[in-house]
Amino acid sequence: MAQNYPNPFNPSTTISYSIAKEGNVKLTIFNVIGSKVATIVNEYKPAGNYSVQFNGSNLASGIYLYRLESGNYSSAKKFILMK
Repeated sequence: MAQNYPNPFNPSTTISYSIAKEGNVKLTIFNVIGSKVATIVNEYKPAGNYSVQFNGSNLASGIYLYRLESGNYSSAKKFILMK
């Protein structure tokens, strides 16, 4: 999973990721205290490279985490929303 671009962002950013084998993919956004604020991908995908846009216009400025889960793989990265 790549770092989002741009970072910091206002109000939208692009998150790119690759999955090695097909399966259910879940991309979730959390605030800094661990509460889920959005699920932007939750579907079955074939292996490949993907990009998804995230619009944070309904969120407050601050630090957020995005987590990708696919099969046994899980990765999280930090990103910053500045308004």
